[in-house]
Amino acid sequence: MGDEVRIVEVGPRDGLQNEKTPITVEARIAFIEALIAAGFPTIEIGSFVSPKAIPQMANSDHVLQAVDHHADREFHVLVPNERGYDAAVTAGAQVIAVFASASEGFSRANINCTIAESIERFKPVLTRAKADGIKVRGYVSCVLGCPYDGEVKPAAVASVAKQLWDQGCYEVSLGDTIGVGTPARARQLLRAVAGEVPMANLGMHFHDTYGQALANIYAGLEEGARVIDSAAGGLGGCPYAPGATGNVATEDVVYMLEGMGIKTGIDMTKLLAATNTVSELIGRPPVSRVASALNAKAKAARTA
Repeated sequence: MGDEVRIVEVGPRDGLQNEKTPITVEARIAFIEALIAAGFPTIEIGSFVSPKAIPQMANSDHVLQAVDHHADREFHVLVPNERGYDAAVTAGAQVIAVFASASEGFSRANINCTIAESIERFKPVLTRAKADGIKVRGYVSCVLGCPYDGEVKPAAVASVAKQLWDQGCYEVSLGDTIGVGTPARARQLLRAVAGEVPMANLGMHFHDTYGQALANIYAGLEEGARVIDSAAGGLGGCPYAPGATGNVATEDVVYMLEGMGIKTGIDMTKLLAATNTVSELIGRPPVSRVASALNAKAKAARTA
């Protein structure tokens, strides 16, 4: 496993969208710029949804336009429908993300429709994106468990992933939304989905509710997966998944990978600085074990 991986930093969107403390557009831009300086090639920066539904993602057009001069980086924005697509394209988006659930219960709770209906909603978006030359990334949520339906079968996940792939998504990210997966189940999931979507085009998006995210990622790496979604400081959560904690912390992922000889291209010192800045803004320390250890080490050095 000595080759490279690609980390998709999702902190500015998936990480911040459920925060209660208001984050200004300027602060969001500064956070993204800090992540760019740390070396991230791919960053999810916002979503084009109603600001009434998700206030933290308001003015994502301003955020995108402020950072898109970095031509060597890829910025992703989430869109829920054609209206969101129109706004994203107007703002200059080159990559969008669409989302579906692998469980009926979560789909109804999250977007008030069935899985089949959600796929139908995205068909015109994907058709237009193809015509416009816009890349589309697909998300599948609740791939290892659902807060409403319980266990989710790998075949159900593979079915949704295949539909997104067949409709033109260049990559499909598999989200353990409530963080209940374990390595054996993660391995089984990836094998099942890889029967429908090439492993090279699958992303691992694992939350860390039960402390299993790094182990699940390791299992996925052994299976050949090379795309990892993570959030600086372990930011994130899900209002429709009671008890769910944030995404796996980027610092923890980078530390593990670099220790395994897998190059990430990420500067840990600059990543930690970005994490500490956003943590101060939301008023709580990062949940990342690596960030906590490095911050403690730095504090001890300053007082020595």
